[in-house]
Amino acid sequence: MSKKTAKQDNTGSNRIVIFQEQSIRRTWHEDEWWFSVQDVVAILTDSLDPSGYIKKIRLRDKDLSQGWGQIVTPLRLETDGGVQRVNCANTEGMFRIIQSIPSSKAEPFKRWLAQVGYERVKEIEDPELASARARELYKAKGYPKDWIEKRMRAIAIRDALTDEWKARGVTEGREYSILTAEIARATFGVTPGAHKALKGLNKVKTGNNLRDHMTDLELIFTMLGEAGTTEIARRKNAQGFVGNRSAAREGGAVAGNARKELETKTGTPVVSRNNYLNLPGTTSAQIGVNAFIETQTDALVSVSKNKTKARKRVAKETAKAIGELGGAMSETLPTPEASIQQIERAKKNLGNTIREKKK
Repeated sequence: MSKKTAKQDNTGSNRIVIFQEQSIRRTWHEDEWWFSVQDVVAILTDSLDPSGYIKKIRLRDKDLSQGWGQIVTPLRLETDGGVQRVNCANTEGMFRIIQSIPSSKAEPFKRWLAQVGYERVKEIEDPELASARARELYKAKGYPKDWIEKRMRAIAIRDALTDEWKARGVTEGREYSILTAEIARATFGVTPGAHKALKGLNKVKTGNNLRDHMTDLELIFTMLGEAGTTEIARRKNAQGFVGNRSAAREGGAVAGNARKELETKTGTPVVSRNNYLNLPGTTSAQIGVNAFIETQTDALVSVSKNKTKARKRVAKETAKAIGELGGAMSETLPTPEASIQQIERAKKNLGNTIREKKK
């Protein structure tokens, strides 16, 4: 297998991953995923002070403390205060840290980490797999089909823009953030931070990406602003941060003028308070029950071919227990349109199709 170098992916679906309904920040660095140590420790320990807990395990485990500099690397991640350097570790490093944490979630988490890494390798080999996986994730969360297609197109346009920035000497991280804010401000008349606040996203987890809560029109104008910026940068051969900042303002202005014209015609503002925090296709009952069934299945079975039978048994016993407690687990509870097995089969089939086309 040829080794390919992947650029850091800053789209929302890749910057945040979910383990048992809790967010973990990550970044693609040196051809592998690196995860926020603090996020992982918080999930495995349920600690309200993960930083303090990390200090304690380093005091208890002298070998871990001595090798900390080789295990952990500060990398740029989103925080409440913007993009900052956060202690991260790759899969191997996380396995070492987990050894010092007594947690019933440790084994399921190790298997989850291995799967996340495997999926990324396959996506580098066949980029279409990443797109297919993102579509299935959005579908499972309950997003409308038309919205998903717009979101996927927006991601492709964003990738083209960041590729252009990288080729033109813009530094990833802070400079990308500033240029993105310039486009957004010119497009919508508000900064990304103010836009998030309007939608109520400033009061929830970091994992709530603004673009995952945009309306169809907001996505369309975001695409116009970023596609316009890419084209202007090419036409003017913009170089470095300063040249591309000018292109970003001009590209955003193109989208902003179109937005203002539409608002004049319709009398309705494009910037909306609407969000997707409470999707109609997802209920707290469904999320809680499904998460419990999946984690218990993982704990019971290590061989994938035996999981289908085990999952059915766990689901049956779960329904029985809920009934005995006086609750209800309705057979008509909304479920994702595609099961995990169906998604995996679809990914495999897509991968085979892509490889056949390449021959």
